[in-house]
Amino acid sequence: MTRAPDAPRPLAAGNWKMNGLAADIAEIAALAGRLNANPAAADVLICPPATLLSRLAAAEGGKGIAFGGQDCHANASGAHTGDISADAGGAFVIVGHSERRAGYGESDAAVAAKAAAAHKAGLVAIICVGETLDEREAGLALSVVDAQVRGSLPEGATAQNTVVAYEPVWAIGTGRTPSLADIAEVHAAIRARLGGPAWRILYGGSVKPGNAKEILGLANVDGALVGGASLKAVDFDAIIDAYR
Repeated sequence: MTRAPDAPRPLAAGNWKMNGLAADIAEIAALAGRLNANPAAADVLICPPATLLSRLAAAEGGKGIAFGGQDCHANASGAHTGDISADAGGAFVIVGHSERRAGYGESDAAVAAKAAAAHKAGLVAIICVGETLDEREAGLALSVVDAQVRGSLPEGATAQNTVVAYEPVWAIGTGRTPSLADIAEVHAAIRARLGGPAWRILYGGSVKPGNAKEILGLANVDGALVGGASLKAVDFDAIIDAYR
């Protein structure tokens, strides 16, 4: 894959969601082995369930895989039963995933507050944005995504402490993906809003080995946020293979 000289280093991020138990740590070890044997020109990240995060971050550090959380609270501590603070472990944290926005009613302002908490804790925030199918079919995808980017980036967000992930809501876990032209159009618009080539903009939404190379080869696509296909080392490595 040929990338522009000023393009940022790609990031292949796996979001395990509410999947994974202690036995599944074997998949992390298997992935690390594959990466060691056949390195890729990309950073690799796994965001496991919170129950595994601290254990993985401590055990696997330095083996070519970074770890991060799937969400965090805007406060560092307090009476927030069931929530997790940004300093729970790892180097990254996902905020604003569509499943959080839709299922928990998280607003752009709430996402920005979580991203700010991540920055304060020294983490890189992966801010997710994306339109619903109704918004896409109404021709509102670009305006919806632009508004989410503007509203979700906290003061002080930079290309060093923030990644933006475009995930069309209707493509997540459905097996459906936008056309390559649609992906390129949205990523170009996000790039224009962010205002520089150093920002990493990921694509997420039914990324799998069969379509990874063509999607990740698009201009302004600096990696992928992968769901189910990141649970097995062989599948995730086949996606990462686009960067070999």
